This record gives sequence, structure tokens and C-alpha cells, in this order.
Amino acid sequence: MSHMARTPQQIGNLVRRARRQRGWNQTQLGLKANLRQETISLIENGNPATRLDTILAVLAALDVEFRVGPRSKSHAEAIEAIF
Repeated sequence: MSHMARTPQQIGNLVRRARRQRGWNQTQLGLKANLRQETISLIENGNPATRLDTILAVLAALDVEFRVGPRSKSHAEAIEAIF
């Protein structure tokens, strides 16, 4: 399954959803990504200052990947409805 994210909040929602699907709490994900629970919370809450390498570590711990593709022409409301 593929999901699209255009904002830090949307990335955070996707991370939260993937974590919950695995039955993990934030501390467990933090241990797997070698990060503090507080960092996981910041990511899930859409902190725009999160470093890309930190997000990539979390995605790797969740066994999901980051992909880049052409931007769709959907309206913002349609994208927000996904979440």
C-alpha cells in the first residue's frame, strides 16, 4: 500500500499509523530506530525541524521506505481526506 505526504504533519500521521499497525508504542519504535521516545513523539506531531536522517531512521525501523515521484494535481482537501 502506498501513501502520499506533503507536510510534516502528514509524515507524522503515516509514521504513527505504521507504528500502531505493528502494535508498537513510541518507546519501542525509538529503541528500534536508536532514538528517544520524545523524538518519535515530535515526528508524529509533525515537527518541521526534524532532520531527514532521523525520519529515514524511523522509516527503516518500521520497514517502510521513502519514495519521490511527480506531484499530483489533486487539491489539498483531497489529500487531507486520506488522513
